[in-house]
Amino acid sequence: MINVIATIKLNEGCREAFLTEFRKLVPVVLEEDGCIEYGPTIDVDTTIAAQGPAREDVVTVIEKWDNIEALESHLVAPHMLEYRATVKDLVAGAELQITEPA
Repeated sequence: MINVIATIKLNEGCREAFLTEFRKLVPVVLEEDGCIEYGPTIDVDTTIAAQGPAREDVVTVIEKWDNIEALESHLVAPHMLEYRATVKDLVAGAELQITEPA
């Protein structure tokens, strides 16, 4: 199993529009072979010292996949290509961190 933390930096004020489109995608992705978990999260404002301030223009996607091959297939799936085209004007950038249980 692998874990993916996808940090999506959005253009200012675009988070709700992005989440509207992303939520349409979630059920389709959950049906993909090898998908265990896939969902958007947003920062929670806390007083915990180790956490920085809440980022209003960031969505963090938490994913779990059976293996790298399943993730690679996901990244080029037709619905993902269509989704990226739909949200391209909302997104300023994205980073992936891929991990596995130790």
